[in-house]
Amino acid sequence: SDTAASKKGQDVSRCSLTCKVEKLDPDTVPDMDVIRMRYSLTHAYADQVMDSPKFAFYRLLPETIYYVGGFGVMSRWVNVDEYRAAAPDILAKEASEIVSKLNREHRDDLARTANHILMVENLENCRVSSVDRLGFDMRVTRRQGTRRNKLETDEFRVGFRIPVQSTEDAKSEVLKVFQEAWEKANDIQWDDEEPGSTIPVLKIAADSLE
Repeated sequence: SDTAASKKGQDVSRCSLTCKVEKLDPDTVPDMDVIRMRYSLTHAYADQVMDSPKFAFYRLLPETIYYVGGFGVMSRWVNVDEYRAAAPDILAKEASEIVSKLNREHRDDLARTANHILMVENLENCRVSSVDRLGFDMRVTRRQGTRRNKLETDEFRVGFRIPVQSTEDAKSEVLKVFQEAWEKANDIQWDDEEPGSTIPVLKIAADSLE
């Protein structure tokens, strides 16, 4: 429905950029060959238009950047120089698929993680909102006391112990979190520490919803 789509749009993280538009001169731009190749791989009709005198490439030069983590979550201005120097996260292309699979196939694991790793009581709902090479974000909604119509939603960052280098590494690290949550839920004790005690966890946002 339109309402569901709207809520989903509000939940996801996003950036707003104010940019200067620069027309590229094919005789002076050093990476023009790379730009042409990428365009031709994306558009089947590229060869028919790129050599036309009416065709030109343009580049967006960011001047201001504003990041919104999602509805009720952190937002801030992003340093433009840091943005230019940044590299895409290694999971950028697969992140959406990973998030969808976790929310679809691992509801019980996510609930155990919320209860026993994030220590959330009166759990109403939880889901993964994003994942990257350093960890994943969980949005957790809980009841305030016995009032079911009074809900509190928090966003947590669940970190991986080491940065991952591939999609398979990410899946492995997530499953380790789920395994430790299961062990803690079933009172399984380790010799030197409690399951889940060394998983990096940070509460990154809070929001109260009626």
